[in-house]
Amino acid sequence: MAQIDVAPAKGLFGFLTYKKLPRLLYAGMTGFAPPLDVERWTLHGHMLNPHFKLVEAQEFLARRDGEWVGRIMAQVYKPEFTPVGASRFQFGSLDAVDDIEVVRALTGAAEDWLKARGADRISGPFSPTINGECGMLVQAFESTPVFLTPWHPPYLSRHVEALGYVKARDLVSYRFDLSPDDLNQPARVSNRREWKDRLKIRQIDYSRMKQGETQLMSDLFNDGWRDNWGFVPFTLDEFNSIADALSFATPPEYTIVVELDGKPVSFAVALPNLFEIIDDLDGRLLPFGLARLIPRFRKHKYKSGKLLLLGTRKELQNSATGGAILMAIIEELRRRGLETNLEHLEAGWVLEDNMAMRRPIEMFGGKLEKIHRIYDKRL
Repeated sequence: MAQIDVAPAKGLFGFLTYKKLPRLLYAGMTGFAPPLDVERWTLHGHMLNPHFKLVEAQEFLARRDGEWVGRIMAQVYKPEFTPVGASRFQFGSLDAVDDIEVVRALTGAAEDWLKARGADRISGPFSPTINGECGMLVQAFESTPVFLTPWHPPYLSRHVEALGYVKARDLVSYRFDLSPDDLNQPARVSNRREWKDRLKIRQIDYSRMKQGETQLMSDLFNDGWRDNWGFVPFTLDEFNSIADALSFATPPEYTIVVELDGKPVSFAVALPNLFEIIDDLDGRLLPFGLARLIPRFRKHKYKSGKLLLLGTRKELQNSATGGAILMAIIEELRRRGLETNLEHLEAGWVLEDNMAMRRPIEMFGGKLEKIHRIYDKRL
């Protein structure tokens, strides 16, 4: 049996290899779409993503017979950022060929690195954070690829579970299929007498993103999610770091702020499915990809999108008012999606036991599609 060598990803070459490895391992697999390398740099680069100010992290690469066969990240949160319910000691970005020995070598390297820092339990995958891409895909492998939604081959979860990792939580994603006939339906929530004068919906003001809007989103998100399993505060630095990307990639009509009696109490941000315009670039912008991409941003009519961020004041959740706000958001996103010719919208990730969110989503026609699993392992 060929030896499997696992080593820290070091230097520029190691960084670039680590970021592009999934598109090399999974090329041609049904359901996989390669993200842009440059976008992966901003997500996983320690100097580019403010998340890495909260953790100590190390990336690893696996090689066998001179070929790259897998990768993994290990991280430990600083004590003041302890996740709710989950371990401070985490793994993420696990990708590998179909070989349990490769997965064993990668998870073993992450476990050893974490044990050296005091870990007795490991949670993951968080890639790199629960506020970003998290969980391992365990259902709907061949469904439509959606930007910023993790994809894994079916064998990966089987190997992880065979190595002693057990389910901690499942995150579910719903699919809304949109029909032009829905445009003729009257609003079911915002036009009701008891809400018509109290609930107001506006767009996020891109001209004030870093002069108030990102602070508002940070406050609403952290207040709304603070008791949920796995929660780690989404810092203002992190919101500011994605502000420019949001304003470039997300049309204003994909954003919502809900005001109740004149005060902002909830927000939502959806993202067009950028895989529709980058799928044929194979992750590369140079030398010709950028020239092809820019006009697509201006002209492409998206068929799919993703509800990316959502936050509602904690005091309103599990109440009739909170339910009305969530349903108004779903209704408004569906209407705006139809007006921009969307055919389907993905809403996730929702904790499997978060019925306060799941019920309104299902009430408005959301169909459970993808499941991503977060694992735990005692070390």
